[in-house]
Amino acid sequence: MRFRFKQPLPLSLLRQPQAASASAKFRSVSQHSSFGVAFDIDGVILHGANPIGNSPRALRKFYNDSGSLKIPFLFLTNGRYSESSYVSSCASIWNLTAYLCVEKQDSLLLYPSGRKQVKYHRLIVGGGIPESRRALELSDILGVKILPSQVVQGHSPFSTLLKRYENEFIVATGKGEPAVVMSEYGFKRVVSLDEYASHFSNIDPVAQYKRWTTIQESNCSKNSDKIIHHDYSKNVKAVFVVSDPVDWGRDIQVLCDILTSGGIPGKKDWHQPPLYFAADDLQYQAAFPSERLGMGAFRIALESVFNRIHDKPLEFTCFGKPNPFVFRNAETILAHLLQTCSPGDVGTGNGDSGSPSFRTLYMIGDNPLVDIKGAQQAGYPWFSILTRTGVFRQRENHTKYPADLVVDTVEDAVAFILNREDAL
Repeated sequence: MRFRFKQPLPLSLLRQPQAASASAKFRSVSQHSSFGVAFDIDGVILHGANPIGNSPRALRKFYNDSGSLKIPFLFLTNGRYSESSYVSSCASIWNLTAYLCVEKQDSLLLYPSGRKQVKYHRLIVGGGIPESRRALELSDILGVKILPSQVVQGHSPFSTLLKRYENEFIVATGKGEPAVVMSEYGFKRVVSLDEYASHFSNIDPVAQYKRWTTIQESNCSKNSDKIIHHDYSKNVKAVFVVSDPVDWGRDIQVLCDILTSGGIPGKKDWHQPPLYFAADDLQYQAAFPSERLGMGAFRIALESVFNRIHDKPLEFTCFGKPNPFVFRNAETILAHLLQTCSPGDVGTGNGDSGSPSFRTLYMIGDNPLVDIKGAQQAGYPWFSILTRTGVFRQRENHTKYPADLVVDTVEDAVAFILNREDAL
């Protein structure tokens, strides 16, 4: 195996490939071959709302002097983190009102009952919002123009189920605006779990002890005249966990009610409606020093309870990394982005007049069990790079899911890629 780079890298950083696949998967890439890059966000590009590993500078290398894209890349994220939702929750708990500062778009002002204001920097939202808004937020923080098509979130594959559920009554749950996300994908009869639960008296036995109001509940009460009134006596045909749920106790209770009753809480029908998760990662790296529990932890909790109260085990489908479908979908999107790159730019000259094909696709992530495992399962042409800025912090490569390359930061990863591809 030979890698071409202008400055030597420590051999300990490079994983030695299996002999049987070395010539096929990791062959040397010519100057005119095409390549693309997929970045994880949390723990690679950002910690919370803060760029890490010189990520803005690294990403600028993918653009030419005019600001147009010259190397195809996208963000492949399970969309775990949401600090802005946390600020809004605090505002409700402390009886504060949050306002967007018009003069300074980079901050939020919280007014405690009209008294002294508390200032917070504008915080990025993770999953639970449409790709278009996520792209705007990333553009603002990273200082480069990110297109909505460059943002692939855990719930993005839900759009592939539109033909099946477009006109069916479905429930969406999670932080952010799960029903809005599903509506933007084209689903016509979708309701958030917050709104759904509010139509069943006493469905949450401890609701009276909760001192907070979610953004979704607040919006429902303020815009009651604009709400599409659904027939809640109809069966829920499917449930979508779009992002990390906020109220685990209530959501587990209501989801068990839906899933053990054929879609109508309180009824006796053992037919379980389909259940879909946007991701299944157990932990992720956020702003807190140690990892936080992700959607996979919620799935484990729901499954454990469901299986104790139901005769049949919980059936579900998980999207997001490391699902190979996500990586195949990313390859398709990168191929479209490749066609939009300026003529003559690096990464575009494969010599074919038809659809572009990649010699190498790079996955840069911080979680061996999610990013690296997913790239390995996807196979050729994926090449996995593991950073030490997130979940993974070890000096040596991961034992169970070793990456093809281990580096300290995303900037190091980009430098390696551009060197290897003669794209400096």
